[in-house]
Amino acid sequence: MKSFVLYTDGAARGNPGPAGAGWVVCDAQGQALIEDKKYLGELTNNQAEYQALLLGLEGAQQLGRAGEITLKIRADSELLVKQIQGEYKVKNEGLKPLFRQAVLTLSKLGGYTIEYVPREKNEEADRLANEAIDEYFS
Repeated sequence: MKSFVLYTDGAARGNPGPAGAGWVVCDAQGQALIEDKKYLGELTNNQAEYQALLLGLEGAQQLGRAGEITLKIRADSELLVKQIQGEYKVKNEGLKPLFRQAVLTLSKLGGYTIEYVPREKNEEADRLANEAIDEYFS
């Protein structure tokens, strides 16, 4: 089993507004193996957070077969984390398909944990998400 840490962040300027996603996959020692970003178009911040998670999961799967990977996922979206953990229901219609896709993808992993981290402990993913927006408009 291969273990990695996945940091994800979505950003939107306006709600909805131009949005970006950033994600970083690290090894168990904290060394970044994958850093990536993507401009997402016009989304809400919560939709951008889910897209960042999905893209980060896709990125992590480049490092091995899904069933052979365990992930420690860290995100600075309390809503996303609590919805994935089952503490909050997903009521927003725009988030329901993203939530379902995330849960399906996570179920294929060898295992995972997800935890909320403050923005200052998620700086790289936050920087990448904002860079994706900035680069689209430059």
